[in-house]
Amino acid sequence: MRAARLIKMVLLLQSRPSMTAAELARELEVSERTVTRDAQALSEAGVPVYADRGRTGGYRLIGGYRTRLTGLARSEAEALFLSGVPGALREMGLEDAASAARLKVSAALLPSLRDASHTAAQRFHLDAPAWFAEPKTPELLPAVAEAVWDDRRITARYRRQETAVERELEPYGLVLKAGLWYVCARVPDPSSFRVYRIDRFTAVESGDERFVRDEGFDLPGFWEERAAQFARSILRATVVIRLSEAGTRQLKYAVDPVSAQEALAAAGPPDDEGRVTLTLPVESHDVAYTQLLSLGPEVEVLEPSALRERFAQAAARTAGYYTRVTDSP
Repeated sequence: MRAARLIKMVLLLQSRPSMTAAELARELEVSERTVTRDAQALSEAGVPVYADRGRTGGYRLIGGYRTRLTGLARSEAEALFLSGVPGALREMGLEDAASAARLKVSAALLPSLRDASHTAAQRFHLDAPAWFAEPKTPELLPAVAEAVWDDRRITARYRRQETAVERELEPYGLVLKAGLWYVCARVPDPSSFRVYRIDRFTAVESGDERFVRDEGFDLPGFWEERAAQFARSILRATVVIRLSEAGTRQLKYAVDPVSAQEALAAAGPPDDEGRVTLTLPVESHDVAYTQLLSLGPEVEVLEPSALRERFAQAAARTAGYYTRVTDSP
């Protein structure tokens, strides 16, 4: 524990001109007295740590000293590629590895480039969860992530509707989609790749047995294909609608954008009123009611008749609110 802290202290001093005892204590999560003892231990070991006295003083390395302890461990190198997603790293339990990797890279850079991490962080940031959502980190995510890194088989129990199911899985990769975590895994018997939501896992057990990874597996490609299949699989109904010009522009924000684009592309030319008639795939007529209602007068539902009647009743109720005579305050 102390050896790792001493190495980190050297790397911190190597990456900056000087640091106060308070700054080092905060970075190393120790007291300033411990920083003083560690600096003395480094000095006795031959590391030229110099302490400047006074209010503006601090610790620094002298004589152009540079440590060679900058080689990245595998976990640190892997985490470094994810360092632009700090929330995801934290949820997977990799925040410390990423911090160590960034520090080693910073220490290895030329002095003129050491502000690269700061300037990049000021210009690019990824906020994965959707708006108006409070993402909750799955309790079992770190265990699944560890199995993914180590290519270890797991036994997972998860909720499927009203029943509990247990599966032997070979976890190939993790995907964070709109604040939800998924694991893409191969089921050995019968051999097939599937996708599971980790927040539905109720238990995960990992043994010592490793699986042989299929090197031809492409995680981004697999996810893109399955996501497209899922989007299509839930669109089990259709509606026929007429849209104004404004409605054609707004449709992609109300329903599945890919389905909206395809339906508009297959539609005929506008009628005499400038409205376009099209057939739109939807999840259900109840869902379509909620989605299309947001378009207001820019959409007219033609079929099915039951849904058209539902819209007519909603329009009548809405009109009644605005035509009703109310008493002045």
